[in-house]
Amino acid sequence: MSHGLRLAVSWLTVLPVRAGRVDAASCRQAITLAPLIGLLLGGVAAGASRGLELLAAPPLLAGLLVVGLLALLTRGMHLDGLADTVDGLGCYGPPERALAVMKDGGAGPFAVVALIVVLGAEAVCFGSLPLDNRTGAVVLALTVGRAAFLWCCRRGVPPARPDGMGALVAGSQTPVVVWAWWAALLAVSVLVAPGRPWLGPVAVVAAGALVVALVRHVRRRFGGITGDVLGAAAELATLVVLVVCTLAR
Repeated sequence: MSHGLRLAVSWLTVLPVRAGRVDAASCRQAITLAPLIGLLLGGVAAGASRGLELLAAPPLLAGLLVVGLLALLTRGMHLDGLADTVDGLGCYGPPERALAVMKDGGAGPFAVVALIVVLGAEAVCFGSLPLDNRTGAVVLALTVGRAAFLWCCRRGVPPARPDGMGALVAGSQTPVVVWAWWAALLAVSVLVAPGRPWLGPVAVVAAGALVVALVRHVRRRFGGITGDVLGAAAELATLVVLVVCTLAR
């Protein structure tokens, strides 16, 4: 699994790690190990949030800085995927037209609105999470966001294009792997909020339901998944966990 882990770190972070071999096997392993990268990013984000709190930064400013840090640490790749996916879903025409819009690289009005809403909501959540569950909620959110990749790449989900990252990872995750990761997240999520063991599981289930619905919709609209869909799923799943943990205060 070393090739997959190196690829996951190189692909999902800015850390200077050589990707090594990039083929179907290593890409499959990278998707399987992606939640570990979410755990790493969640730890960094939680630490940054705590540090900004100690510096008495205003909540919204602290949240915006954490969002900016995460965008830097991930090269903004998932945000780009979210923007392209929303633009593709928002355009008229057959799947070929939608995929062409996604590949164009520009940001249309749907993408702009989606980025404003998602980034703004994440910033507010990072700054408003209750102190007793902030660290757990942030780590859980980032880990669940990367675990969303497994739902997108589960067996039976086809790629929308014959090339690209989506083609390498689509259908690569067995049901055992997918359910094992999500069951583990569901189990540990009871520790997120002291005194409210239901909060974490509700957030995980809500995020999973949204990702499943997204994959079902893009299969109808695009014919399958792309690398952009993975990014969109990660951002949306992360946001759902943060929102649930924030609103439950």
